[in-house]
Amino acid sequence: MLNKEVTMQRIVPIHTSADVIVVGGGPAGTAAAISAARCGSKTILLEHSGQLGGMGTLGNVSIFMGVGNVTGIYREMIAEFLPAALPSSHHESIWPQYSPFELRHYLNRKLENEGIDVYYHTSFISPIMSGKKLTGVIANTREGLRAFEGRVIIDCTGDARVAAEAGVPIHSGRSEDGLTQPMTLMFMMQDTGKPVTPYLPEDCYNYESVEELPQGRLLHWSHMGDGTLLVNMTRVRGNGARIEDINYAEKESLRQVFSVANYLQRTEHPNHILSHVPGQVGVRETNQIEGRYTLTEDDLTSGRRFEDVVAQTNYEIDIHNPTGGANTDERKLEGYDIPYRCMLPEHVEGLIVAGRSISASHVAMSSMRVQATCYALGQAAGIAATIAISDNVPVADISIPQLHEKLAVQGVVFI
Repeated sequence: MLNKEVTMQRIVPIHTSADVIVVGGGPAGTAAAISAARCGSKTILLEHSGQLGGMGTLGNVSIFMGVGNVTGIYREMIAEFLPAALPSSHHESIWPQYSPFELRHYLNRKLENEGIDVYYHTSFISPIMSGKKLTGVIANTREGLRAFEGRVIIDCTGDARVAAEAGVPIHSGRSEDGLTQPMTLMFMMQDTGKPVTPYLPEDCYNYESVEELPQGRLLHWSHMGDGTLLVNMTRVRGNGARIEDINYAEKESLRQVFSVANYLQRTEHPNHILSHVPGQVGVRETNQIEGRYTLTEDDLTSGRRFEDVVAQTNYEIDIHNPTGGANTDERKLEGYDIPYRCMLPEHVEGLIVAGRSISASHVAMSSMRVQATCYALGQAAGIAATIAISDNVPVADISIPQLHEKLAVQGVVFI
């Protein structure tokens, strides 16, 4: 890399101001925006793509993993969007598969009905700082650079982009070598009811056995009842927050999609065609902030409980081999709490981080990273932001009993 820099100095017009600005419209971001708006805060959500839902829509990760906390906004979504999958208990794990296209439309309507201003194709560029306090963000829009002022900023980028640019220390991957979980391009195949001609581009791989497959296993779901097969069988080593890694992953994962689909057509799914490949590879792990508390493997395995709990899950430790090898470290858990302090950086004010980039170790992150847990973290972040604003206190000093009270009003039930 060239050891050179440029200095950019620009005058950027302020587009608008709000109480709460949410950066990133994935599960954490959508829930944060909804919960903040429901508490009466003027809320803006900035999303770099053309759709909400994060990897659940953009990456075709169109199955909700069982987390044992079907509660709050996540439960509300299941009741509205997938009512047949709604469990009778708040703490009963479900694994519903869904249409990413329908979820995209559902989220558009839901946030519109909540009165949230969503800015699509708006990418975070830089924080606006007043000393150590974050007071807004600069973003790239279809009309150029624009500033968005806010009283509390919630970083739901998944990569801790806002936090990192604001000076929050971050770390990536496992402690011994920094390697992160590999990326996966999930895809769909459709049962045509008759044999199809397998297709394999010339630069792809002719897999002959399950052992030769990127994950060394068959992993797919067909719960939709319409002949749709959702396939999670590609694997590409790399950190999705790094330029060269993501460039390689986008090309290599697509080669693997064609190769895996061809294998399935030649073996157990001769009637299936490749019907949908999403526009970007799915990223499991990139950056974690250094927060006021770091969630650890011991917290998970001991089932630790915290007074400032904001989310609960029993999703397993689930580490896809960071070296790109075929094995996966899977360990069942009884359930544990995630504390509010994991979302708070130590030395930057006016910022809450929600979603998979909270303060957590590599092992702990492998469990808390799934969509349902991110919805729960986002919901807590949105409420916490509004309490800080209404009480005129730093986000780190809000009343936890008040946070729990408002979470309960919004349907959150803790064990």
